[in-house]
Amino acid sequence: MALPKLTKLELQIMETLWSQGPSSIRAIQEAFPRRARGAPPPAYTTVQTIVYRLEWKKAVRRTKKVGNAHVFEAAISRDLVRGRMIDELLGFFGGRALPIMAHLIDSRKLTPDEVREARKALRDLARKDKGQ
Repeated sequence: MALPKLTKLELQIMETLWSQGPSSIRAIQEAFPRRARGAPPPAYTTVQTIVYRLEWKKAVRRTKKVGNAHVFEAAISRDLVRGRMIDELLGFFGGRALPIMAHLIDSRKLTPDEVREARKALRDLARKDKGQ
């Protein structure tokens, strides 16, 4: 199954489902943080429309019905979505990761701990490659 492309609002809804687990549309809507300048979260009907769109894209599925409310759960994993997004970003840079890494380092968005973890992952990968 091909992973669907997700909009920013769809990703926020997916994040709620990944974090909270199966949820009703009302619970998803209430989980939205207040926006900049105190703007309210999206309207219930907006969240409902987006959840139904995610269902059509096969990113979420209905699990049960409680009273009149359907409960939805994520049908695709956070890791799969992240992987696709990273692959798309790399595609923008011609498949080269170095410009992305250089930017993360220059902008100080990588912590020293993350750099150590990346070095360890590269060493482990090199060992694994030598063993094959």
